[in-house]
Amino acid sequence: MAEDEAEPVEPDPFAGLTLDEEFVRGAAVEEQSAEARLERLRRIDAEHARLERERANERRAAKRVHRRGRRTQVLVLVVFVGALVGLGAWNYLNDTRGRGAATVAAPGFGGDGRTRGVGGQARPPAGVEAQDAPLGEPAPLATRSGSYSFLARQPDGVTPVAYDPCRPVHVVVNNRTAVVGGQGLLEQALASVSSATGFEFVLDGPTDEAPDPDREAYQPERYPGRWAPILVAWSDPGEVDQLEGDIAGLGGSTWLETESGSVYVSGAVELDGPQLAEILLVEGPAGVQAVIEHELAHVMGLDHVEDPAQLMNPVGTLGVTTFAAGDRTGLDALGRGRCFPDV
Repeated sequence: MAEDEAEPVEPDPFAGLTLDEEFVRGAAVEEQSAEARLERLRRIDAEHARLERERANERRAAKRVHRRGRRTQVLVLVVFVGALVGLGAWNYLNDTRGRGAATVAAPGFGGDGRTRGVGGQARPPAGVEAQDAPLGEPAPLATRSGSYSFLARQPDGVTPVAYDPCRPVHVVVNNRTAVVGGQGLLEQALASVSSATGFEFVLDGPTDEAPDPDREAYQPERYPGRWAPILVAWSDPGEVDQLEGDIAGLGGSTWLETESGSVYVSGAVELDGPQLAEILLVEGPAGVQAVIEHELAHVMGLDHVEDPAQLMNPVGTLGVTTFAAGDRTGLDALGRGRCFPDV
């Protein structure tokens, strides 16, 4: 290239361009403050913790399903041995007690269902709230089944001991360890038992009465002028030793023996609130209601059965969350007992 030849100059594309200073200031990138960055990190850490809790819950759920679906034969053996011991005690008491008098305590046959007799002679006035006829009747049975058993029978060996259908059955609740929605689940369970038996239940409200294996059927200081209502106590193994392990609930009633037969006059249900909270997490409300219905059926007078299709099976079967044909047939019989106006 010749020295006198000038190199061509390309035009400046930004020549004459004027920047909008306000736009530039608005487009500036600003660093987050230290407080804002720390808050963001806290949110991330909280989300990680939440996910870890969910994973832990899923692991517990898997264990719970396995434990509930496959109980060991050891439990069956323990219940069987307990049944033999209870049966021996039952026979002994039947041989030694007098007819027509209030009975001393009599054991159940093992498991979570139990019955006992009224001890002592004190009792409320006879005929409180008694009517001349049953207050209701069981709902019609779609199917009858022989898969049921009673906790106790009348001297004829056939008729079950039951509550008086001619007066309401009162219930009080201790909510100390109740699960979320526990009151509603209890009410639904009572409605299910009422439909199957025809009994009229009256919820008297909350109580601070604690569960007691030796609970008196007549407590004039706390419940003057009447038999003690059924106590539903949301409890835990620290308060009720029998709730240790896989036992989620206990239930049973106390009977009074009269010259015309025996009749249940009071009862109690103890529910393991912490364990039922786990069941609520794994199986939902239906799983908790199934436990409550099972224990209320014990209170009414049903015993365990071996049939896994029934709610009264002692192990519990996934998918069986309410009364089946055998349960309903037994509850139907319990709801058709005679009136006891003299009690």
